[in-house]
Amino acid sequence: MDLLSTHRRLLARWRESMNLVGPGDLEEHYQDCARALSWLVPTGRWVDLGSGAGFPGIPFAATAPPTVSVDLVESRQKRAAFLLDVLVQAKVPDDRVRVLRQRAEDLEPETYHGVLARAFAPPPEVLQHAARLLVPDGTVVLFLQEEDGPPSDARFEVFHVEHYVVAGRSRKAVGLRLR
Repeated sequence: MDLLSTHRRLLARWRESMNLVGPGDLEEHYQDCARALSWLVPTGRWVDLGSGAGFPGIPFAATAPPTVSVDLVESRQKRAAFLLDVLVQAKVPDDRVRVLRQRAEDLEPETYHGVLARAFAPPPEVLQHAARLLVPDGTVVLFLQEEDGPPSDARFEVFHVEHYVVAGRSRKAVGLRLR
């Protein structure tokens, strides 16, 4: 079964009882991820910090090349169980996408080629984690509101800003590279 269709089906069923996402159209979450990541050509091993309901990690994994692996990091038991159920029902191999029920602080340093963060923590905190987790020249993608400026951190250089609109709201994704 397709990863995105399995995710949509299970999210629609469990969203309220598990408090996975707020009220509103679920499609907006998928559109946000698709537009924010449309420019990205990932390689290697990636991590979605605070994966929650699976955004952006599930849409990212569904569209990434088969050589890319993704760790969905979620410390909350119920949400991690939901993510695992999605992967099992979609028959996704665990060498391609894994659920790690742990905190970002406990991840192995210098393990990832890329870090994704959508509503995980304030940008400076995300960059703290990313600086520790990324291999040299690794990439971090931050999902931001349009009015938010890219965070300033001497360890990173901004190499891409993707502006887009979802449901009438201006948003942007910022790609930074670890120096």
